[in-house]
Amino acid sequence: MLHNIFKGLGIALVTPFTSDGQIDYESLKRLIDYQINNGADFLCIMATTGEIPTLTTEEKQRIKELVLNIVQGRLPILMGCGGNNTSAVVEELQKNDFDGIDGILSICPFYNKPTQEGLFKHFEAISKATTLPIVLYNVPGRTGVNMEAETTIKLAHECPNIVAIKEASGNLKQVEEIIKNKPSNFDVISGDDALTYQIIERGATGVISVIGNAFPKEFSNMVHLELKGDYENALKIHQNLTDIFDLLFIDGNPAGIKATLSEMGMIENVLRLPLVPARPGTIQSISKLVKELLPV
Repeated sequence: MLHNIFKGLGIALVTPFTSDGQIDYESLKRLIDYQINNGADFLCIMATTGEIPTLTTEEKQRIKELVLNIVQGRLPILMGCGGNNTSAVVEELQKNDFDGIDGILSICPFYNKPTQEGLFKHFEAISKATTLPIVLYNVPGRTGVNMEAETTIKLAHECPNIVAIKEASGNLKQVEEIIKNKPSNFDVISGDDALTYQIIERGATGVISVIGNAFPKEFSNMVHLELKGDYENALKIHQNLTDIFDLLFIDGNPAGIKATLSEMGMIENVLRLPLVPARPGTIQSISKLVKELLPV
């Protein structure tokens, strides 16, 4: 029976671009080292924050190779592999090269709006297509469908390599139900930075974080303090980050985190269409908070 190794602070890694829209591999290298040196426990690549729909097959392969080369086994790597065509996802899992990858993050099918039975059968088929650990990703705000707790629990019990779920439904009651009824080898991972304190408080084992791109040390401290039971000091860090949580998502993700990283001098503030940078007013507010949060 597989167990979840993706615990603590996971980083939903951004894809930096140059001013002419090409991938900025040098900035990506620096960003990965920054995460490793400041408390990240695992990296999540090829997912929403990385603007995966806009990357070519060749770019995805080069990013994967670069990440593996830099990480050199120091952290587990979770890689996105999902979609709304079950057979295409199954084929990708069976034919693509996943050497060096420690697990798969697979999003609920989007646009199609399947029933709960459809969601179960989709992920059951995916689980049979690979021996890698699978982390489910429930994010109804993006997919248009919520995977209910009962479906998640059924998958956790019946599919041995489904080891966790990244829960970004914003529904704490649903999170509580999953944690209450899950098998022992299955974990809940927060998919919402602003709710991570509350979700870990209820028994989750970590987070796949957007804000961690910019503030891995601070967010890692919060997560690890809470996992150790030091809720008082963890709450202080959570409260210190509350204002920037809201700003990061007001103009969408990854617009907010890219603006933040740009203000920190780590990447250029460039996104690929149809996404555009955060509005000037948002950037101004982010700049002010960055100066307050970062040590002089």
